[in-house]
Amino acid sequence: MKLSNRLQRIHDQIPEGSRLADIGSDHALLPVAAVRSGKAAGAVAGEVNPGPYEAARKQVSDAGLKERITVRRGDGLDVISAGEVDVITIAGMGGALIASILDRGLSKLEEVKLLILQPNVGEDILRRWLLEHHWVVVAEQLFEEDGKVYEIITAMPQELSPIANEEVYRARPLEGGVELTSDLLLRMGPYLTDRPTDVFFAKWESEIVKLQSVVQSISKSDQESSRDKAAEMESHIVNLKEVLSCLPKVKL
Repeated sequence: MKLSNRLQRIHDQIPEGSRLADIGSDHALLPVAAVRSGKAAGAVAGEVNPGPYEAARKQVSDAGLKERITVRRGDGLDVISAGEVDVITIAGMGGALIASILDRGLSKLEEVKLLILQPNVGEDILRRWLLEHHWVVVAEQLFEEDGKVYEIITAMPQELSPIANEEVYRARPLEGGVELTSDLLLRMGPYLTDRPTDVFFAKWESEIVKLQSVVQSISKSDQESSRDKAAEMESHIVNLKEVLSCLPKVKL
C-alpha cells in the first residue's frame, strides 16, 4: 500500500511499537501502514462519519488486521479510553477543530507521549492551544504536495520534552533590528523560521496578499471597529514583510 507523501511523513514520526490512535482516520490507510511497518503494535482508527467509517472497516478487514486495528465510530477522542494509546495522529482538519478535539478529550491525553498533527489551516491556533496546555512542539515540517502546502506539527508533554516552551518561543533578533517575537513564532512556526525554505516564503507571501485584500475590503467601511481591524492587519503585514526580508533562504 502506497501512502501519499503527507501520510508517509506522519507515519515516519511514529515511534516503533507505539499504541496508536488515528482520529479522523478516513480509510484507515495510516493505521494499516503503521501496523504493517512495526511503527504501531496496535491501533485504533476513529471516524465520526458513516461512509469513511465503513471504508476504514473494509480496509482493515482486507488487510487481515482486525486483531490489531480496532475501527470505532465516534467523535474525536471519544473513540479511545484513558491510557489506551500513547501516540495520537490527527490530520486533514483545521487547526481550530484539532484544538477543539484535543480540548474536549483532555482526560484522554494523560498517558499520551506524542501528538502528530497536520492542520490544513489555523496552525497558530493549534500552537497556542499546545502552549497553553503544556505541550511542547518538538518538530515541524512544511512541504508541498499536488499543489497544496501542508504543515505537520509534532508535540510532546512538557515533562517528556527535551526542550522547554520558553526556549521554543524565545524572541529572536534578526538583521536590521527586526525581532522575531514569540507571537510571530506562534504564527509562523519556531522551527520553520529557523530553516525557511522556498515553500515557507511562498506560503507567507501568499498570506500577505490575502491579508492585503482583506484590508482593502474592510477599509471601505465607515465603522470604527473595521478601521481599527484594518490598522491592526496592516501592522501585521508590515511585521511579516520585515521578517521575510531578514530570514535567510535554506538551499535544499
